[in-house]
Amino acid sequence: MTAAGAAGPVDGSDDRGGLRAALGGLTTRGRSFLAAGVAAAVCAYVLGQGDLLRVGLLLAVLPLVCVVVLHRTRYRVTGSRRLSPSRVPAGSEARVHLRMDNVSRLHTGLLMLQDRVPYVLGPRPRFVLDRVEPGGVREVSYRVRSDLRGRYPLGPLQLRLNDPFGMCELTRSFSAYDTLVVIPRTEPLPPLRLSGAASGYGDGRHRSLALAGEDDIIPRGYRHGDDLRRVHWRSTARFGELMVRREEQPQRARCTVLLDTRRIAYQGAGPGSAFEWAVSGAASALVHMVERGFSVRLLTDEGSAMPEGSGDGFAGPAQESAESAGLMLDTLAVVDHSDGGGLSRAVDVLRGGDEGLLVAFFGDLDEEQTAVAARLRQRSRGAVAFVLDSDDWVGGGEGVASAPAAARLRLLREAGWTAMAVPPGAELAGLWQRAGQEGSGGQPAGTRAPGAPASGAGSTAGFSGGWS
Repeated sequence: MTAAGAAGPVDGSDDRGGLRAALGGLTTRGRSFLAAGVAAAVCAYVLGQGDLLRVGLLLAVLPLVCVVVLHRTRYRVTGSRRLSPSRVPAGSEARVHLRMDNVSRLHTGLLMLQDRVPYVLGPRPRFVLDRVEPGGVREVSYRVRSDLRGRYPLGPLQLRLNDPFGMCELTRSFSAYDTLVVIPRTEPLPPLRLSGAASGYGDGRHRSLALAGEDDIIPRGYRHGDDLRRVHWRSTARFGELMVRREEQPQRARCTVLLDTRRIAYQGAGPGSAFEWAVSGAASALVHMVERGFSVRLLTDEGSAMPEGSGDGFAGPAQESAESAGLMLDTLAVVDHSDGGGLSRAVDVLRGGDEGLLVAFFGDLDEEQTAVAARLRQRSRGAVAFVLDSDDWVGGGEGVASAPAAARLRLLREAGWTAMAVPPGAELAGLWQRAGQEGSGGQPAGTRAPGAPASGAGSTAGFSGGWS
């Protein structure tokens, strides 16, 4: 039997282990027949009963013949696996489609198909396939679901071949693996117009050079080597010297999503823990900002920008919005606690220049780390912080911030943050709405970021910048 996976064929009829390995595939029935035959043969020899000896030989030879026949069977079967979808939010289901093709000229026997999946995705799926005719195809599917984010391998796919008497069972494995990525849950966030980034848009917006396009035309003097097709004749006639077009385009607004992953900043574990809420909140924020046309960077307390994009960590221009968001969600699918004790590395990353909007998800902050977070605010044009009190989450409190936590929030607000306390089980959309109202003075939405897709009728277009 030859088995193949999505990655290519694998020889499933080789003699790895030879006939001795095939003997290991004897079922309980086959072993019982073999033991009974040997016992009958011994008794026949002792008692001198020829008829009993023939019965014993028949019982012993039958399972051995089944092993030899099954071992020498040459089926050529190919298989493939398809995930729909391959990236799924935690708590949602994905469907796995299996396809088996008989590419030999023989009918197959009874086949048992089994796929290996991690226990967190559910029970191991098993399917019984009837005889598959030459050139025939069988398709089956099963569903997997996980409440825990992560990357889970699926495979290898296994086929079990049985003889008609049920004496022997041989297993052949395919070679192909697939990976199911379970990303954090994301919430749709309301689009808001927030003040604090007027310098990024309008008549006074910053601009960056473009290699081509139909944006605003700014003429400059001709230089040796310039393409003559870029000569701007109207400006040439006006200034009396040869002028060429210098085409520019608006610079995309920037947003940094900061996730505090310090182990000492969170307590508890599981889907309902404070850390998982922070990861889910960071995922929701970055997806929302990417959809609004912002150039988004994902940052942790360790100072690592994920995924690697341009030199400053933001997604490169060649990456589409959906691709950038997908890469960052894949990173958040496997992010774990760090052993760091502070946020100083994040300050070092944000030290250079204008970083645009900063959205941070903090765990427990002591007095020292609150001062560090205050310095983070100085590196951005606008900043909002969602602060989780682990004691409140573990104790199942009613969301009333303790005196130390309230003091930390007050210090962050005095430093210019729009700081929001996150009670246990809170919805990010509501906190996002409140943060927008506090940061913009309740201004209505209406302006979208450059490069963002137009919103549907009756909907707002997105952030105009950051929190002031």
